[in-house]
Formats: sequence, C-alpha cells, structure tokens
Amino acid sequence: MASIDTTRSVHHGAHFGSIFARIFAAVSAWNDARITRNALSRLSDRELDDIGLSRGDIERAIR
Repeated sequence: MASIDTTRSVHHGAHFGSIFARIFAAVSAWNDARITRNALSRLSDRELDDIGLSRGDIERAIR
C-alpha cells in the first residue's frame, strides 16, 4: 500500500521571499547609515557640538 508523507511542508516561494526581504532590509539599513553618515559629516564642528557629537562620534552614532 502506498502512503503520502504530509508531515513536511515545503514552501520554496515563502523561503525565497524571506531571503529577498532580508537582503532588501540589509541594503536599506546600509543606505540609511550612508545617508546619515554623509549628513553628519557635512556639519561643522560647532553644529555637531550643538547636538552633542564630535567628529569621532559619527560612526558610533550611526550604529
């Protein structure tokens, strides 16, 4: 007698969508950090001091 195993479900489409979503999120986060880094780098030392940062704090502030 033949039987069909129904205990495992394979959703290749859902898995691909999950991978795509993670890649998109990573690229989006990288781009947001890049934009923020560029904006903070354009500020003068005085402007950075007004918001409580120094040049050395920019990378840490982005993370």
